[in-house]
Amino acid sequence: MTRVIILVLITATALGSCKVNKPYQQPEVATPQQFRGATADTLSIADKQWKELYSDTKLSALIDSGIKNNYDLLIAVNRLDISRKRMRQAKLLQLPELNFSVAGQYSRPSDNSLNGISIKNFLKSNHVENYQALASLTWEADIWGKIRNQKEAALAEYMQSYEAVKAVQTQIVADIAHGYFNLLMLDKQLEISRNNLSLSDSFLLATQKLKDAGLVNLLAVQQAESQKQATSILIPQLQENIGIQENALKILTGALPDSVERIGVLKQMLRIDNISAGVPAALLSRRPDVRSAELSIVAANARLGVAKASMYPALNITAGGGLESFKASNWFNIPGSLFGLAAGTIAQPIFKRNQLKTNYEVAKLEREQAVLVFRQQVLLAVGEVSDALVQLEKLREQEVIAQAQVDTLKQAVSNSRKLFSSDLANYLEVLTAQGNALQAELSLASIQKGQLDAMIELYRALGGGWK
Repeated sequence: MTRVIILVLITATALGSCKVNKPYQQPEVATPQQFRGATADTLSIADKQWKELYSDTKLSALIDSGIKNNYDLLIAVNRLDISRKRMRQAKLLQLPELNFSVAGQYSRPSDNSLNGISIKNFLKSNHVENYQALASLTWEADIWGKIRNQKEAALAEYMQSYEAVKAVQTQIVADIAHGYFNLLMLDKQLEISRNNLSLSDSFLLATQKLKDAGLVNLLAVQQAESQKQATSILIPQLQENIGIQENALKILTGALPDSVERIGVLKQMLRIDNISAGVPAALLSRRPDVRSAELSIVAANARLGVAKASMYPALNITAGGGLESFKASNWFNIPGSLFGLAAGTIAQPIFKRNQLKTNYEVAKLEREQAVLVFRQQVLLAVGEVSDALVQLEKLREQEVIAQAQVDTLKQAVSNSRKLFSSDLANYLEVLTAQGNALQAELSLASIQKGQLDAMIELYRALGGGWK
């Protein structure tokens, strides 16, 4: 028997060198030399930690709280812990299975049965006892790499969970920054509206005095009052949006809805010069969702190996030994009660062949699908970066024009009021100038916030935010 086991082990070792599955190789993906609208540069803002990019202390505190307490991130971390335990379990697959059992048996056959007569003649007893203590070891030889591929798939799935945590964090960092900058924009628009309301109020008083003097009619007063009311209604609308945005930010940080402290001013946040996007190929290693898509191929490739290995013969080796006796008094009589066994089996599936082949073909298609998803993810990532770069460039141009428009309209408001007081312009010209100036200032604040949004999206699209 020993020779048989040795022969089986030698056979297993020889067959173990056979590989039924190709090792993973990264698929070819088409990436440009540089992003559209950017110059090639090895440096990237995504290499910065989020604390370096978002220097506002109140914003940093919000992001830090979100990373610690956001429920989406906590759920992702919990999934990572589950995946880690599964990976550790998979590592044990290649170890032998060890079992220990203790058994006792008592049998009292009929005196007139063949067993009863035999026992009485040979053992001089009317019953049989048997006591056994057994330790057994079972091991499946990983000839075709099935267990190795199972471990590789488990590791890839664990790493996917890890990348998922990073992806959730990058999104949370971006969402909190978006929300905070939106608050700053709303604050600015509220300030603009209040200033414009003050102007509308003073113009209404001036128009009322002119009416009392008989210089303008009631319609002029009503038009001035209507513009004041139109400006007034903006204030509670903006305050409503501020309250909703504050609540959303607090929920993102895992806290109950409440007010949000802020110290920054929208204009001061526009420090986004000399932004470098790096090279597109770096997205493959930096962006968590792209890394996760690639790890999905690794896992699919390993599962393909498992499916193919399942179609080949499996070698199982069993060994055991212990103590056995017909009498309890002799149970631990060593070496008389010692026994041992060893066996090796090679099993080849026959009737499940079609099912196993189908599983293999499905696994091949799943790997092909994973490759397509990976390539699509890379393409989308490059597109997101390119979009953010275009937005940054064009929003800068828009800001220059919008700022010039604001300056022009502010001067127009001042001139129209002077002309109106000198009876060289009518009230409609003043109202038009004030209304246009209000809309231009609100639009400028929106454009400035849009630049910050584009910068946030560029940072996220490049894979920044998880460091």
